[in-house]
Amino acid sequence: MSPASPSPSPTAASRNADWQQRSRRHVWHPCTQSSRLDAVPPLPIARGEGVWLIDHDGRRYLDATSSWWVNLFGHAHPAINAALKQQVDVLPHVMLAGCTHAPAVELAERLGALTGGVLGHCFYASDGASAVEIALKMSFHAWRNAGRGGKRRFVALRQGYHGETLGALHVTDVAVFRDAYAPLLGDAHLVPSPDARGAQPGEDAAAVAQRAADALGALLAEQHDGIAAVIVEPLVQCAAGMAMHDPEYLRRVRALCDRYGVHLIADEIAVGCGRSGSFFACEQAGIWPDFLCLSKGISGGYLPLALVMTREAIYQGFVDDDVARSFLHSHSYTGNALACRAALATLDLFEREDVLNRNRTRAARILQRLQEGLGVRPVDHLRQRGMITAFDVREPGERFAERFHLAARSEGLLMRPIGGTVYLMPPYAIGDGEIDRLVEGTLATLDAVAAPHAAKEARDVALA
Repeated sequence: MSPASPSPSPTAASRNADWQQRSRRHVWHPCTQSSRLDAVPPLPIARGEGVWLIDHDGRRYLDATSSWWVNLFGHAHPAINAALKQQVDVLPHVMLAGCTHAPAVELAERLGALTGGVLGHCFYASDGASAVEIALKMSFHAWRNAGRGGKRRFVALRQGYHGETLGALHVTDVAVFRDAYAPLLGDAHLVPSPDARGAQPGEDAAAVAQRAADALGALLAEQHDGIAAVIVEPLVQCAAGMAMHDPEYLRRVRALCDRYGVHLIADEIAVGCGRSGSFFACEQAGIWPDFLCLSKGISGGYLPLALVMTREAIYQGFVDDDVARSFLHSHSYTGNALACRAALATLDLFEREDVLNRNRTRAARILQRLQEGLGVRPVDHLRQRGMITAFDVREPGERFAERFHLAARSEGLLMRPIGGTVYLMPPYAIGDGEIDRLVEGTLATLDAVAAPHAAKEARDVALA
């Protein structure tokens, strides 16, 4: 338990148990094996405050995952709160078909300006998977409008994750999400991941990137006439266990797409909005895609919002009197005014608070403290890209992620490893003391759940 957490009162503990029981009875929890809900009951959260989540008995948990990678500036941020309170009294929502409103217009303008006008059109969606589906549909439809309807297949990376709706699963290569629905899905071309952990003796991350790009180049050279787009998660394949790659891969993919007449889709749903170290991850490679998908952090972690940014030439390809050549995709809450206002308040914070530079200092402290603390513990591949830090546990054993998650709760941390990969992705509001608390709790949790012989060996070496 966090030292700052009070002892639960019987009444408060009862409130926690009541919410857990009611949730198990009526809520179908996402990314959850329902048979494990008794062993791993959902954590009832009463309120949020900065980087902390607080349950009904006052226990505090540092939100080390940014609530599934969405929260940028902490919970209940006063500036975003104020913007939403103002907007809700003016215009909560109006349909964007046949209407428009200031938050949607201003957000599209400001995001386009951040790309230097290269990606000047925004199509709004509700979540990451729907943004990916929109980009896939736009790419195919754009080629069809250009008289090249045979370009209908997509290229995705091994270990890639782009969401769990059917279209997004079509380009996802994570078996636990995809395999059950394989009969419903088409087959994308899969090419090797540039994951730097795959380096062979004598190779660095750039060499792995080159090798992976060569494989993509061979595929495009042979089959580009039937390929609409390549989709990538720039710099970090998050659901693959925070698989990080060299920016050189993106440069080579952009060049290959240009050479063979194929669209490039950048799925920045998890890695955009500063998470990878620059506002857009693609900036670190000095390239822009043809379609860029954003979600998660764009609203600061407040409301569901996603969008697809694209180029003027692609947009113009849909401007036609023939309705069949128009892009008619829609959903009822497209461009919701409240969500767009939260996103504008989020962009304001980036501008006012020098966030990216401050994050470099925060990230350096996280990495330094982990380097100092991990020592002889049974881990490999400590790595970092921006505000994403990860390491892999050797021989994690059965249900490692579940065991780690539960042990982290007792340390006052909310963490969800991916397989044997432990990652730290806290909100940007985290302070030095909270960073130290996060790292210390992570190390204590690791010692509690690592294979007994490995943990004992680490302790013996440390005491020698």
